[in-house]
Amino acid sequence: MNGILKKILCASMAAVIGLSLVSCGKTSTMERIEKSGKLVVGTSADYAPYEYHTMIDGKDTIIGIDISIVNEIAKDLGVQLEIVDMSFDGLLAALNSDNVDIVIAGMNPDEDRRKAVDFSKIYYEAKQGVLIRAEDKDKIKTIEDLKGKNVGAQLGTTQESIAKKQMENSTLVSLGKIPDLVMELKNNKIDALVVELPVANGYVKNNSDLALSEITVEEESGGSAIAVKKGNADLVALIDKSLDRLMEEGAIEKFVQEANEKNVTK
Repeated sequence: MNGILKKILCASMAAVIGLSLVSCGKTSTMERIEKSGKLVVGTSADYAPYEYHTMIDGKDTIIGIDISIVNEIAKDLGVQLEIVDMSFDGLLAALNSDNVDIVIAGMNPDEDRRKAVDFSKIYYEAKQGVLIRAEDKDKIKTIEDLKGKNVGAQLGTTQESIAKKQMENSTLVSLGKIPDLVMELKNNKIDALVVELPVANGYVKNNSDLALSEITVEEESGGSAIAVKKGNADLVALIDKSLDRLMEEGAIEKFVQEANEKNVTK
């Protein structure tokens, strides 16, 4: 009997400990948002027109397509919005460390990223472009024309993957910030820069010494989506609900137009 009682007692204690561990488990992202009353969003604000810095009433402010979208998501959740600007290649680590609640940065939900985090539905699809110096427009028209040349791409992005796979006869130069890569292009350190078309068009619009190449690259991105730490299906569902509303209202296309009009990527 003593043996049986001991087993029952041990089983009961194990159950209690198990319940305690569950109750003391990590707070879900949605619970954290509700408790704090704010949505903390990680982004990399060097990617106009998606997200970028500008001066508004004398104050440095981050604006762009993605910022307009998360403003609406925060409103739907009934919380304040807080933007955390950091390097693109550190965004998912910050998300999985609970330093931010979600990530929006013109991010493509590729296979590797899906292994690390969950994603919302695609909210915007843009084609890729190749930015070059205006003086080279007649010299660089095909991928073959880039053979032996330096091609830039932002570190950790789909564009970097495109450059590696589709421009393998070129030398890849990866940097963390798009403006730094544009300066490398202007200073003849690189010969071309792979970026999404809205980004390329913004730079061409505001820089007479830059041009869009005729080069066509195979599309690999699948569009942009919002990243959420795994195990937060409730938050993903709420984000998707907001995105559905914005797409039905035509708001995202409006955000794209507004961001392109305001964009000053010099």
